[in-house]
Amino acid sequence: MKLEKLLQQHFNYTSFRTGQKEVISSLLEGNHTIAILPTGTGKSLCYQLPGYALNGQVIIISPLLSLMQDQAEQLMMRGEKRVIAFNSFLTFEEKQQALWQLNKFKFIFISPEMLRIEHVMTRLKELQIALFVIDEAHCISQWGYEFRPDYLKLGEVREKLGNPLTLALTATATPEVKDDIIASLCLENWNEFVYSVDRPNISLSVELINSFEEKKNRLIELIKTLKGSGIIYFSSKKMAEQMAILLKGNGIKKAAAYHGGMEQESRILIQQQFIQDQLEIICATSAFGMGINKDNIRFIIHFHMPLQIESYLQEIGRAGRDGGKSLAVLLYSPGDEQLPFQLAEGELPTENQVSWLFNWFLDNPQALQRLTDYEEEIRRISGLTDIQWRIIADLLQGMEMNQLEHSMKQIYTFIQKRLNIKKKKIEEMYDWTQISECRRKKILKYFKEDNTIEIEDCCDYCGIDYSKFYSSNDRNKMITHELDINWKERLKEILLSERMK
Repeated sequence: MKLEKLLQQHFNYTSFRTGQKEVISSLLEGNHTIAILPTGTGKSLCYQLPGYALNGQVIIISPLLSLMQDQAEQLMMRGEKRVIAFNSFLTFEEKQQALWQLNKFKFIFISPEMLRIEHVMTRLKELQIALFVIDEAHCISQWGYEFRPDYLKLGEVREKLGNPLTLALTATATPEVKDDIIASLCLENWNEFVYSVDRPNISLSVELINSFEEKKNRLIELIKTLKGSGIIYFSSKKMAEQMAILLKGNGIKKAAAYHGGMEQESRILIQQQFIQDQLEIICATSAFGMGINKDNIRFIIHFHMPLQIESYLQEIGRAGRDGGKSLAVLLYSPGDEQLPFQLAEGELPTENQVSWLFNWFLDNPQALQRLTDYEEEIRRISGLTDIQWRIIADLLQGMEMNQLEHSMKQIYTFIQKRLNIKKKKIEEMYDWTQISECRRKKILKYFKEDNTIEIEDCCDYCGIDYSKFYSSNDRNKMITHELDINWKERLKEILLSERMK
């Protein structure tokens, strides 16, 4: 059957997006495949369509509960009933029932942590696995910005499952990260499809703003004048909620907050309202937008600076999936880089926590071989977060008491290494906000790409016709504002160059 016919039959699309057909063809020819496709090109189709053409189950490894829930629900909304997100959202009884009936599902979404559970792996081994998918495959690499220790075990998992046909998917991987993915998955032969991270239809703009108060006012001004729907990204749940309230108080009624601390039902409701245009503005943390099938988002605003260029690309890539012109605006005020540094440090165990843990194990040596049994007690006393505990538990796995001191040194070394990587990423992101050159070329250079085409409305340095993004009533006012910003920045550059002489 022709791929276009399958596409029409199962998804009601008439044509493929960039890279989709090539990746799908590679898989259907029986080749392990690495695919680096830009955000917004429909990576999920690359495993969903082959799933219908192949006999057996499709196992999708996903790092985020919200992402796997979104993708599972989208399949269900298309009428696919044979899908399950096997994660902590399920009750104990639901998990037991799902495991018993696992062979009845076609698409099985699962977290890498779940694969560590022995009876889960035992059940998976009994399936006929048609395709083994690693979504967000950059999580494998220790050089990646979102490294997950459990992703390193996926090569072993593949081997235990009989080395099934494998697809590794990501939108943002440098050549170093790609090499890590291949090595970790123990692939001997594979096809790789690496496409540019560039999204030419998205104009890139950074606005340097003097204070937090000015930034809030500028955000309100932008939202009142930009046409279409958009997402505003925050690094703080509290700030996302506060700004949604502020926008509503300024007459923007179709605005809502979204973050991981909300009830699942509320998150699903907000997603659906946004997709159906009942809401136009979402004040969100980074989890929002992954896997959401809305192709007419016209703008992305970053109120807070992302922790790395990769995250920035992921998030702005949720705009303009229909190919229409879209705008990405990052609002920067002095000191904004301090919050990312705090967040990066908060993701890793502190030296005090590691030191306490070392002494606790000396007093409770039996716990070292029974980490799962003691997890709740350790986390309650130490204050370790879920992410911090996963890092420590992974590094302590299988250790004996006589190796404890060496293990603790390894943990210290690992923490310092990860912190240095994260700090470097933040510094690169900060430097990008401050440059006086083409922003797009700078991003492409980061991913070892050459910019070979000139793009209309490329970035604020190259020039953007902002009138294309504003509703007609406000165009004159907003263009005046932009000219004012550009004039101030040009004066700043002149004064700086004079000072350097």
